[in-house]
Order: sequence, then C-alpha cells, then structure tokens
Amino acid sequence: MNIAILSRGPKLYSTRRLVEAGLERGHEMRVINPLRCYMNISAHKPEIHYRGEELKGFDAVIPRIGASITFYGTAVLRQFEMMGVYPLSESVALTRSRDKLRSLQLLARKGVGLPVTGFAHHADDIDDLIELVGGAPLVIKLLEGTQGKGVVLTETKKAAESVIDAFSGLKANILIQEFIKEAGGSDIRCFVIGDKVVAAMKRTAKEGEFRSNLHRGGTAEVIRLTPEERVTAVRSAKIMGLGVAGVDVLRSSHGPVALEVNSSPGLEGIETATGKNIAGMIIEYIEKNARPGRTKTKGKG
Repeated sequence: MNIAILSRGPKLYSTRRLVEAGLERGHEMRVINPLRCYMNISAHKPEIHYRGEELKGFDAVIPRIGASITFYGTAVLRQFEMMGVYPLSESVALTRSRDKLRSLQLLARKGVGLPVTGFAHHADDIDDLIELVGGAPLVIKLLEGTQGKGVVLTETKKAAESVIDAFSGLKANILIQEFIKEAGGSDIRCFVIGDKVVAAMKRTAKEGEFRSNLHRGGTAEVIRLTPEERVTAVRSAKIMGLGVAGVDVLRSSHGPVALEVNSSPGLEGIETATGKNIAGMIIEYIEKNARPGRTKTKGKG
C-alpha cells in the first residue's frame, strides 16, 4: 500500500514510528507537511499539489495534525477523502474531537460519564456558575487550550472567581469542571484502535502539579482497566467517529468519567510504558480497513 502521513514533524517520535512500522510491513510511506499542500477544489477532479507535484496514488492517509493547524489540516484531509483515499480518522471526526465543548456535548448526549461541566463566555453571575459544578475546588480550562495549557486548578471559591473574571476579561470561552479529588492527580490514557483498547497507562502528575501530562513531568505505568473503563474508552472514540484515539479517563467515586478524546494521540509514552508496538497495530488496522472511497463522509461535513 501507498500510505501518506500528514505531519509537520517527520522527526517526531510518533511520525517516525509510523513510518518504520509501515516500511516493516512492506508499505510505501511518505510524510507530507499539510501546510505545504495546495488544492484544486473541483467537482470532477479534485487535486492536491505539494511542492510543485500532484499527489496521487495513495491508498490511505494518516492524519497527525497539530491543534494549531486544525482548520487547514482538516481541509487537506477532506481533499484526500474527496479523492477516495481512506483516512485513518475522518476529517469530520477530527474536527469534532478538537472542539472540546462539542465533544463533551456529544458524549453527554450518548450517556457517557463526564465530570460535572459548565461552559461560559462571560458569566454575569459567577457565584451561580461555580455552584453549577458543585463549588470549589474546581478546574477551569480555556476552550482552545491543549496539552495541559490554559488549565487552572482553583482551590477556593475566591480563587475561582478571580480566574473566571480574568478569563472573561480576555473574552475567552471557558469550561468549568468539578475537580475529581479521588483521582489523586492521576488519569488513565486508553489507546483505542477500532473497537478495542489495545493499551492503557496510568499517568500521575509530579509533586505539586495536578496535570498528569508526561511532558509536564508526569510519570506513566501500565494499568489494568476495569470492564467499565474499557467500555467508556471505546464508546467515547466511537461517538467521536475516530478510528484511532487516546481517551483520557478518570476514576471517580461514581465510576469512570471521560475527560478528553484525543484524535492524534502520541505514541512515545504509551509504547514506552507498555512495551507494545502500537504503531504496528495502527498499520495493521489500516491494512484490514483501507478500501478506495471507504469513508462515511466522503469529504462532507
């Protein structure tokens, strides 16, 4: 198969591992910077050009599109879909998962357990907003934040009022969520491929930090999931429409709750912690599912 990887970082661990895994299984692999692509939006012959060359002959495309280029990156992915190339995760699913508010609303509508969450642009009654999610301590997130950036834990009501007021002054959209104290600064990253969790790790924040992101000094260890946690992870990925996803789950006193669904989950942490060949599993999934034009949206939506 001829497989394209949409990535701006050919030297990044995840991109390198996908290339290695594809080559090992006998496929042609090519890394393409989506920002260097330009397109002919045509009804009869949609085209993508890259550095003066027309891109054609691909059987599948793997999007590794960073949050900062979601708009243009998904436009390029849609063009591949219009050309009949099989996407590992469809453009509409990627866009859906990148919108934190939309993704939470979709998960809630389908009955997936979530932290109690409030949403506001400018709260006229901050006291009521805080009470809406059960009071302090609580977590305040910028809607556009990624990788733990723009996330604040406020221990007291006064601190929460100050942060909400500051974000409102910046005209920022914010999510306010209950703080799951019993999680103890840990979350579980479930790596979902297709309809199963293929690997999972428990990420624990470093001392004095509540964000468990590994690049912020958090540590990772293999963990055994409960059946409920597996179901929550797989359902969350399926609701988003993602073929591959990293679903972050918290263990709360009322069962597992989905924190976030990541459409471009990193491979380094999960492969290092579990010792599993996740990149190889992704390529194997593409082998089993890639067919010309096999996309639900075909570039629509």
